Amino acid sequence: MASVLGVDVGGTFTDFLLWEDGRLLVYKRPSTPDDPSRAVLAGLDETGWTPDEVVHGSTVATNAVLERKGARTALITTRGFRDVLAIGRQTRPKLYDLEPRRPPPLIPDELRLEADERLDHRGRVLQALSSREVEALLDRLLARGVESLAVCFLFSFLKPQHERMVRDAARRRGLPCSASFEVLPEYREYERTSTTVLNAYVAPVVERYLARLAEGLRSRGVARLRIMQSNGGSAGAKASGALAVRTVLSGPAGGVAGAFMVAGARRASARGGDAARRALDRIITLDMGGTSTDVCLCDGAIPFTAEATIDGLPLRIPTVDVHTVGAGGGSIARIDAGGALRVGPESAGADPGPACYGKGGDPTVTDAHLLLGRLLPERFLGGRMSLSVAAARRALRPIARAYGNDIEQAAASIVQVANASMQRALRLISVERGHDPRRFTLVAFGGAGPLHACELAEALGIVRVLVPPFPGVLSAFGMAAAPVTRDAVQAFLASVPVEDRSGHGSTKLAEVFARRLERAFERMEKRTRRELAAEGERGRVRLRRSLDLRYVGQSHELTVPVAASDAGCAPARILPAFHRAHRRRYGHADQSRPVEVVAVRVRAEGPRPRLGAKALAAPGRGGEAKDARLERRQVWFAGRSRATWVYDRTALRARDRLRGPALVLQLDATTAIPPGWRGVVDAAGNLVLESDQR
Repeated sequence: MASVLGVDVGGTFTDFLLWEDGRLLVYKRPSTPDDPSRAVLAGLDETGWTPDEVVHGSTVATNAVLERKGARTALITTRGFRDVLAIGRQTRPKLYDLEPRRPPPLIPDELRLEADERLDHRGRVLQALSSREVEALLDRLLARGVESLAVCFLFSFLKPQHERMVRDAARRRGLPCSASFEVLPEYREYERTSTTVLNAYVAPVVERYLARLAEGLRSRGVARLRIMQSNGGSAGAKASGALAVRTVLSGPAGGVAGAFMVAGARRASARGGDAARRALDRIITLDMGGTSTDVCLCDGAIPFTAEATIDGLPLRIPTVDVHTVGAGGGSIARIDAGGALRVGPESAGADPGPACYGKGGDPTVTDAHLLLGRLLPERFLGGRMSLSVAAARRALRPIARAYGNDIEQAAASIVQVANASMQRALRLISVERGHDPRRFTLVAFGGAGPLHACELAEALGIVRVLVPPFPGVLSAFGMAAAPVTRDAVQAFLASVPVEDRSGHGSTKLAEVFARRLERAFERMEKRTRRELAAEGERGRVRLRRSLDLRYVGQSHELTVPVAASDAGCAPARILPAFHRAHRRRYGHADQSRPVEVVAVRVRAEGPRPRLGAKALAAPGRGGEAKDARLERRQVWFAGRSRATWVYDRTALRARDRLRGPALVLQLDATTAIPPGWRGVVDAAGNLVLESDQR
């Protein structure tokens, strides 16, 4: 198989994972926030790697929105709807905020234009759009220096001929255009308009970035570039530039995909029967990097959602259901006006970075770990980067004044506050959604995740933590192993008929409904197959069908999988599946209430690359990992300094055992094992940590 390189650009470090000839090689280097491609290309130069293919998780679209550095964008919409972006909805993310402030629209008033066109709710033309008006609108926008155009007409998801007319005219005149029937052909005007505008806003920026990166890769002998998508799959550079909004959450999606694959591989080889396998079927992922922490609960499968927000702006794209908090290794600590210790969400980033990196002066979580002895200054990044204890101590002195000038107590408090933020996130995705976290395994990764994992698990009653062999670059692994995917959605507003068991009445309606639904699925499957073929994926394609369903009168839907067969479209199969899903999510279901379909979804996946490290060649004796010990030093745990063994992870062998307190060092991460925890290395090199309270 061709060699594949996964590259995950984070706020502090850029991570590399190369699969080549059955080997997994890892590398990390500081990110270059001004131009992420510089770090990617520099990493290739520093390692000398020349992979056949690069799969890249990009933060370019995300940063363009957060920093408001996207293209100068305009909107053309139906007359009377130009202010949809400004009006939004009446939902309030902070219910008790007396002065709520909505983020300003990405498009100013003067660039939101209206067209004399109108369709009704069935897609019939009430007011036809004239080509003369289209040209006049484009003249006005081009005269104002517009760089990108969004088009979103009322009910265009039913009949897109008016949007297509504007899109084609704009592209003939060299103006990039995002039309809602291509970006999001669903109902809900505000979300559809917002998503289309977001795509138009970031697409030119992403396309320029990908063109620059692709050129740099070609000059280094790399033949193919794929981009990680928010849905856990990947797509070619051209498709990713056109639908750039689908890359906004690509980094967190890669991490969840990688964690699920690692847990799945261990599950397949687990001993101890069904109970041991079920324990690995349920995982909670903890991805803590330099800027933020992403958490996700997988109850037997990776969870997906079609609803997300970025900087307060609604975004309806298929995405892995990840919750993010501003707690990372670079999160800045401070004492607020009320005397309370705060950590994050502001981050020192890659430049200047934490104070101990030698450039910045703000105290961060990384500085706190260094002063607690949990990071070894001379062994950071495998010894390629040295950390300054003196600089970290200077940075924490203002914090320490609140703790009687006790530096270690101040550092421990910074870690505790960061942990509290992550605990809230973990409880939100588990306890607050009806899941008992004690039934799950915590999979810890990211550069800082294994430092915090055991303490977080203990706070939630989780007794098992899984640290993959390459935790610091697991997101890059998930990207390298991601299949090429296509997601398609189409509005399909129809009531689900209830079949008459007596054989009279609605049986005919049920048959007509099933045939209509099957035709919709077949059209979308044909289109997604064609799109995958254009990406060079001509092998076996896996298709997944689902429906957005709700009770009549509800505001929101549940996405329910549907079997890929004629019988799968029958109401007799759809209705019970929806009632079960509703009961599982909300705790109740009403089989007497009518149900309606809102949208049809298809996910197409190409063959998944078969990546995996070989099992450890030299099993240990099953005793203490004495051969992997590097040194013994003092490390702070639970409020006091303790003598702690430091282990070299590359020297660990299968069946080796460790007992806390301990530190496990490797190039891409450090794992902290507190007192009261023990660990064992499995055959695939995973470090499995368990609490003595189990």
